[in-house]
Amino acid sequence: MKKIQKFILLFAGSVILASCDSDFLERYPQSEISPQVFFNTESDLELYTNSFYTYLPGNNIPTDDFSSDNVNVSGLDELVAGLRRVPSDAEAAGWTWSQLYNINYFLEHYDKPAIPEEARNHYGGIARFFRAYFYFEKVKRFGNVPWYGRSLNVGDPDLFKARDSRTLIIDSIKADLNFAINNVRSAKTPGRINKWAALALKSRVCLFEGTFRKYHTNLGLQSSADGLLQEAADAADLFIKTSPYKLAQGNPSTVYLNLFASETPNSDEYILTRLYGIDVNMSHPTNDIFTSATRGNPGLTKSLIDSYLLANGKPFSSLPNYDELPFWEEVKNRDPRLAQTIRTPGYRRIGAPATSAPLKPDYANALTGYQNIKFVSGVERGTASYTPLPIFRYAEVLLNYAEAMAELGKLTQPEANRSINLLRDRVGMPRISVEAVTTDPQLADLYNNVSDPLILEVRRERRVELAMEGFRYYDLMRWKQGRLLAETFYGAYFPGKGIFDLDGDGTDDIGIVDTRPSSPVSGVQYFILGSDRALSEGNKGNIIVHPNIEKVFVEGKDYLYPLPLNELILNKQLNQNPEWDDVERD
Repeated sequence: MKKIQKFILLFAGSVILASCDSDFLERYPQSEISPQVFFNTESDLELYTNSFYTYLPGNNIPTDDFSSDNVNVSGLDELVAGLRRVPSDAEAAGWTWSQLYNINYFLEHYDKPAIPEEARNHYGGIARFFRAYFYFEKVKRFGNVPWYGRSLNVGDPDLFKARDSRTLIIDSIKADLNFAINNVRSAKTPGRINKWAALALKSRVCLFEGTFRKYHTNLGLQSSADGLLQEAADAADLFIKTSPYKLAQGNPSTVYLNLFASETPNSDEYILTRLYGIDVNMSHPTNDIFTSATRGNPGLTKSLIDSYLLANGKPFSSLPNYDELPFWEEVKNRDPRLAQTIRTPGYRRIGAPATSAPLKPDYANALTGYQNIKFVSGVERGTASYTPLPIFRYAEVLLNYAEAMAELGKLTQPEANRSINLLRDRVGMPRISVEAVTTDPQLADLYNNVSDPLILEVRRERRVELAMEGFRYYDLMRWKQGRLLAETFYGAYFPGKGIFDLDGDGTDDIGIVDTRPSSPVSGVQYFILGSDRALSEGNKGNIIVHPNIEKVFVEGKDYLYPLPLNELILNKQLNQNPEWDDVERD
């Protein structure tokens, strides 16, 4: 959509009809849904709100971390490189409003006395959940945006209104979520909104906004930060105390991997998911992305790998020469989640025969040497993935609670035990001892605007537990740590050029060379150094991909996206985000 006023011309039915069944198409004209003949039964409300689920994230969930310091890819995107431009087009910018129009249209017409009040409130709560979700995504991206609590007609002066304050938008989001929490049904429905999804979203929104206001002092909203953090903690606390959810349990060495590789959503932990399946012929490309060299060669970063604790609970940085340990040494005796997130010695894809050879990291697929296995399902599926992708899961709620309490200075040992330590218990890791936590210098260097060691440890746990689930970029934005996107992304360490045995099985399998040898060794994969691949110290060191790209992150500009040029021309009440006026346009 190229012009903001166009959203008033997209009648709600056009979106709904695209996702509804043929019976519905036969009952009503495709050009309109009349409130006089529709919205008269609970089935009508269900049918209309079902169309909103297309607004939720899906295939992008495992790849959103590509825009963060968790992953390095062969084609570095403009966001990470600091090369974003001001788009002309509204759709390219993400400044689109048709989803909101459809939601508001529903809210203006659904509340008919003929439908039982409980049902009206349930579906009204679902619509308000989606309006809250819509605006939360807009605030994260643009900061202040116009609040539209109703659908607009041609000529309505609010079409060209200025942006409303961040405070008004967040307060309106919370009001919508409070309605949803109090009215949406509470039954477990992994593919549909329930009361618990609304409560989880409230904890996410309030944590994001509370920390954003705390660390972005230029907003002048620090005085309201603690109140939002308390609301985040309260929402998570209520969820923990009253919801039917819990962490999935199993063998500590496989439970984390299996949670994301199962083709059935775990009903204990998954609150809301995007569902896929062979029976409905719906798949996503995650297997292909992480098992073949066709989708950007995503390799996880040394920074992420270093975040995983040793198996004894001590920081990886506590090892002598930790920053010079080669792959086959650095992955030993670590948090079990590491070996359930990347290929480590002995890895076999789920469903592979026990007699098959373990898979080594594929440097053609993962240029850093750290190859993701999270969300990769059974070998029999090949490149197609049918695993559900979590939008909300219980682990995030526990982390939201722990972080909000830590930021408030209230994370006592009992509170840690009922939140963050449950995640460690699941994989057999030592618990955090609140009184004994000391500052890990590596973490302190990473998050240089935090001195509280407990906050640092909560951030570590969040990064590890939620890796590859799409949280990392906006975590850095709310913590005011965008500078990490401009840091060099390192890969695995090699003590020199030559041929190496990655898994200690006595067989060489990787060669770090300047040129491919004329007589290559059988079974050895060669990583060819050159203009776009290097070792950090010349003849030894960590792999660097894109060594000649100078990444940039501008503190006064890059925490927000720019508004599209066409919208600024159409609506003189809109103003561009700071420091974007002089940036090159597309």
